[in-house]
Amino acid sequence: MRSTVSNGADFARTRVFKKMIRIYPREDVCIGCRLCEIHCIVQHSKSRNIIKAFKSERRPRKRVEVEEEGHVSFALQCRHCEEAPCVTACLSGAMSKDPKTGAVNNDPERCIGCWTCILVCPYGAIHRVEDGHVAGKCDLCPDREVPACVANCPNEALVMEEV
Repeated sequence: MRSTVSNGADFARTRVFKKMIRIYPREDVCIGCRLCEIHCIVQHSKSRNIIKAFKSERRPRKRVEVEEEGHVSFALQCRHCEEAPCVTACLSGAMSKDPKTGAVNNDPERCIGCWTCILVCPYGAIHRVEDGHVAGKCDLCPDREVPACVANCPNEALVMEEV
């Protein structure tokens, strides 16, 4: 059974999932507004305040990236692969797969900045964090019921599915 959530308005469960969550882009309705990027930055900022996050704090790296080519645009972030090559390639064990949810997580304390995860990611969804020698990626906003990018997409171009 698959549960699909296009935004947070109709999702009234707590963030305890029995199955893996995946976020999929819908390029047919993405207009490239980049609100997913903005809300990701705010969600991962110290204050979680949009003005402070952009004006007075050190801005965190967005974990979702809007790709555009002509009239086609879509949001790109970690797909939390079932057979995650980044986990296999990670030399230090910083990249791991949560056995309960299947989410691919990165432990910045264990990351040695070798970038093998970046090299092997088939989606190009792992990046180097500017303020340190660690890799960064989507963490599915673990303290939210619905990730910030999904909850704040005005066109429902990001869809969260429980698979």
